[in-house]
Amino acid sequence: MTTDRLRIAMLAPPWIAVPAPAYGGIEEVVRLLCDGLVAAGHDLTLFAPGGSESPAEVVAVLEAPHPDEIQVARIEADHVARAFGAIDVAREEGKPYDIVHDHVGHTALAMADRLSIPLVHTLHGPFDDDACRFYGEHGHKACIVAISQAQLDDAPPAMGGGVVVHNPIDVGEWPWREEKDDYLLWIGRMSPDKGAHRAAAAAREAGVRLLIAGPVQPGQEEFFTEEVEPLLGDGVEYVGEADAARKRELYLHARALLMPIRWPEPFGLVMAESLACGTPVIAFPEGSAAELVRDGETGFLVADEHAMAAAVGRLGEIDPAACRRDCEERFGLAAVVRGYEDVYRSAMTHRAGQDSVLG
Repeated sequence: MTTDRLRIAMLAPPWIAVPAPAYGGIEEVVRLLCDGLVAAGHDLTLFAPGGSESPAEVVAVLEAPHPDEIQVARIEADHVARAFGAIDVAREEGKPYDIVHDHVGHTALAMADRLSIPLVHTLHGPFDDDACRFYGEHGHKACIVAISQAQLDDAPPAMGGGVVVHNPIDVGEWPWREEKDDYLLWIGRMSPDKGAHRAAAAAREAGVRLLIAGPVQPGQEEFFTEEVEPLLGDGVEYVGEADAARKRELYLHARALLMPIRWPEPFGLVMAESLACGTPVIAFPEGSAAELVRDGETGFLVADEHAMAAAVGRLGEIDPAACRRDCEERFGLAAVVRGYEDVYRSAMTHRAGQDSVLG
């Protein structure tokens, strides 16, 4: 087989079907990559939970997803072991895969040196102390892909480095509009590090209406009750969890998305979604925000709530068409697929770690 058409085994996590029925960040990335790689002419098998659908060949590794048992080691190990078994069978039957692309989390990477073909592992979370220990021990076994340079910069040196390929967005799936309504938007999880309360403070100081959207997940009730609810009213409105259609409408009409995060955000898909709709982003320069937002071109990077409020007054300087164009060029599906094609071919030529014990 030539390297023009690759035979790829894509490993999705075992927790949620692809595409996700509601929220599913990793599942959305997997869905889009499968769509793009198949459209590019590659032979793709998606190993995913039962109920998954894709233009790729779908192998339902486990009969059902496990959304209520996320991170249960037994389920993840079962899922990966069965997928690895199917990959071995394909080789024995004379239909070997060229590459395995793993999104599962831990098990596949830890066992990557047991495969006869190279494994590409995409990082989907931040590097806390536990993650640093894990990737320092096992990262050398695969080709590691970070979803932002900020994320890769936090990696332990023992991991052996990696490459950056941003998460994809199919810009064509998102509507675009140049004329905007007179409100700001915050959307995300109700946790302190995401900063709904800081967005409310900035919007009030700017004198502009703010819509807050997102779920209040288990464990977040206290923060929402004590820090967010008291700020509602006087132009600050909580609209609840937005489904896919509602989310598009919110982005489309907003003057700007506020992103007052205080944590090392690995990518921040909401920023790319907003830009795809021609809506600029005003963000704190934490994590990947400085990579996604071009200061003064597709939004503004600001130090605090006061600077965020001041930046609202400068939104007329931002061209909505430039926001969408920049998003397409850097995070659009075609660009991300090309990035992964380069990664796959490099991994096949320069395999990480030692030769497989399977020979």
